[in-house]
Amino acid sequence: MKPDRIGAALACMMGVAGIAGGAVADCASDEDVARFAADYAAGTPTRALVADGSMEDALCTQAKVAAAISKQMGPVIGYKAGLTSKPAQDRFGVTEPVQGVLYRDMMLPDGAEVPEKWGARPVFEADLILVVGDAAINDAASGEDAMAHISAVHPFIELPDLTVAEGEPITGVTLTAIGVAPKLGVLGSAIPVDDPAAMHAALGAMTVTLSAADGEVLAEVPGAAVLGHPVNSLMWLMSKGIDLKPGDMISVGSFGPLVPPAKGKGGATATYTGLPGDPSVSVVFR
Repeated sequence: MKPDRIGAALACMMGVAGIAGGAVADCASDEDVARFAADYAAGTPTRALVADGSMEDALCTQAKVAAAISKQMGPVIGYKAGLTSKPAQDRFGVTEPVQGVLYRDMMLPDGAEVPEKWGARPVFEADLILVVGDAAINDAASGEDAMAHISAVHPFIELPDLTVAEGEPITGVTLTAIGVAPKLGVLGSAIPVDDPAAMHAALGAMTVTLSAADGEVLAEVPGAAVLGHPVNSLMWLMSKGIDLKPGDMISVGSFGPLVPPAKGKGGATATYTGLPGDPSVSVVFR
């Protein structure tokens, strides 16, 4: 997403936060958002936002948080789906995924080195990025239809920061309020989608393996672990009123559990067996 489109992205988030009947969502205050943004930048554990609020309150707050964080992390370049598996939803007390955002300056190249403590409560996960090819994707009726409007797929290790202090509530609402905890991410090489039907089949059938720096397997799950198929995350985001634009990046969600940096023993690699070339992406923790 280009920098001049951040206003449209935030307007979209504010729009999906609207409540039927014209009621106004109860956003976090400007003071609370400013405190959160300062703590986020410093890597300091912070208080949860709208902990007693509704999902509408959380989405309204997310728009304000994104406006503040984009001053540090560059513009919003896409969206992310979180809690995309039934165990994750049960753990956080929700019945569907949660939606967040991605920032330009969180994206790092394959093999990047990052501090082992990249945030207040850092974790890592195997993920995947889909790149929107054209706006006709918004009319797609199925994942197979949508695949024809996706230009590329990227291996992706996301490095979120859960941010809130120990003892503060981490729920679907508080996660949504902070944009589903974006902080850093390591982006593998683009895999062009030359044959949409073949890529759709490969994404559903692939196996994603997350390994520590010493080769220990931390997670090994099928592509179907994310909402039955990774493209379903994109379909879910669109069902929530998000209007996708060419170039938008979509983080589909975690293939396996969130892992603390110490378990990486100095880094991590995610491998996507079944995609063209069985690609991988790696990060080094220092």
